Amino acid sequence: MAPPITGTTDVSRIEAPVTAKAYMMCAFASFGGIFFGFDSGYISGVMGMPYFIHLYTGLPYPGADASDAEKKAFSLPASKKSLITSILSAGTFFGALIAGDLADWYGRRTTIIMGCAIFIVGVILQTASTGLGLLVAGRLIAGFGVGFVSAIIVLYMSEIAPKKVRGAIVSGYQFCITIGLLLAACVDYGTQDRMDTGSYRIPIAIQMLWALILATGLFLLPESPRYFVKKGNLEKAAQVLTRLRGEPEGSEYIQQELAEIVANHEHELSVIPQSGYFGSWMNCFTGGLRNPSSNLRRTILGTSLQMMQQWTGINFIFYFGTTFFQGLGTIKNPFLIGLVTTLVNVCTTPISFYTIERFGRRTILIYGALGMLICEFIVGIVGVTAGRESLHNNAAVSSQIAFICIYIAFFATTWGPGAWVLIGEIFPLPIRSRGVALSTASNWLWNCIIAVITPYMVGTDKGEANMGSKVFFVWGSLCTACFVYSYLLIPETKGLSLEQVDKMLEETNPRNSAKWVPHTTYASELGMVDEKLPPVHDEKVGSGNPAAVV
Repeated sequence: MAPPITGTTDVSRIEAPVTAKAYMMCAFASFGGIFFGFDSGYISGVMGMPYFIHLYTGLPYPGADASDAEKKAFSLPASKKSLITSILSAGTFFGALIAGDLADWYGRRTTIIMGCAIFIVGVILQTASTGLGLLVAGRLIAGFGVGFVSAIIVLYMSEIAPKKVRGAIVSGYQFCITIGLLLAACVDYGTQDRMDTGSYRIPIAIQMLWALILATGLFLLPESPRYFVKKGNLEKAAQVLTRLRGEPEGSEYIQQELAEIVANHEHELSVIPQSGYFGSWMNCFTGGLRNPSSNLRRTILGTSLQMMQQWTGINFIFYFGTTFFQGLGTIKNPFLIGLVTTLVNVCTTPISFYTIERFGRRTILIYGALGMLICEFIVGIVGVTAGRESLHNNAAVSSQIAFICIYIAFFATTWGPGAWVLIGEIFPLPIRSRGVALSTASNWLWNCIIAVITPYMVGTDKGEANMGSKVFFVWGSLCTACFVYSYLLIPETKGLSLEQVDKMLEETNPRNSAKWVPHTTYASELGMVDEKLPPVHDEKVGSGNPAAVV
């Protein structure tokens, strides 16, 4: 039997105080970023390994006295680079879409564990591969698992994290992605010279460890309380909140937080038409473009935000950085430079834990886009100014690498975590799992598109663009679009509960959102404040009558 709950009119008391133990429970979920990052990062180094190139192309190893042209020719063709890299993103795109349904049917935590299991199957196939077919199939299956995790882990963390540190905790997910990228670069660096299948099998197989750790840890963590509210099981929701917030059973704080979640869900259900399976997906696109808080506007914001994150060009560095640095000609060990760039990513990302809560989501995304576009245009200008001599110009290459590292630092402290934080905050509970899934799918769709076309943009074979450093003019132009987009369309959600974000979107616009202050609660609007409402047994939330849901 669910306990009777009473809301509050005090906007500062809609969330219970949180203990250090509860913080650690919330933060552990971000571990999912490690195998996401490792899986994205290891392939860049593997595609530049001599044994891997020889195995997949049949080309003979170039000797020590080989010419520059012969050494340059010893590489995977653009078509294979494109296929091997992009197939993971294709699988992840569909995995993210499927995950939205599973998260509503079986729970957020269960869906993530299922994703870990699917991912392990894909890794096993990749590890066993000695040909392109099985490797591609394994990456496709692993992509489904990554899609499950990348879509739902952000949803899960956003729903269980305290509002005051929600941005920092979700940023921890991006930090774990950078750690995964760094670990992948370290493993690639250690196995690059092996002349056997261990050169690529070791980096691939290690990924299973990260999935096993995440799945095991999630067995010990609670389900999202908002999932139980959505399912109408308020007794379980109260139990989970008690555990998450470290409060005693029956705490007034827990009653008030639960009342606000229930009241907000009731409000959203009253304005969102309830229908069948396909209708529930269509709810993500209702409300019209003129309504600033409509589901359509939120879905466009979430999907375009993830598209813009990919437009920054960051995955060009982490997918194709090793082969790009090889083409610069003056770098003796491109694997080491790849390691340096991932190390910059890791070391600068924790800065976002502070800045995202101190300055807010909107502010850091605006200035992050500005910093990235400046760095990218400088890299492109240096490359064009040096001309053909840039291939053997140590000063030009060194300055390019320096500004690439500064560009990575801007991304790591702003757009890297910021985009993930926002998509977990902007959707109302009735469509949150599907909204986050659509946004994550958008990330992977553009990830896939960029992975497909980039090898042809910088490839040097006949019929390929051979842009070289000029490709950074493309990324710089796209970052300029990100800058304008941030200023015009991104709202400020710092310091608000997920329920308060809904009200903020109803009452203000993005450019004035930072000035908005909470002034009422959903519980008070639905009359759940002054009287104890009678408990019921597992009633389905959605009747529109507050007394029927508590």
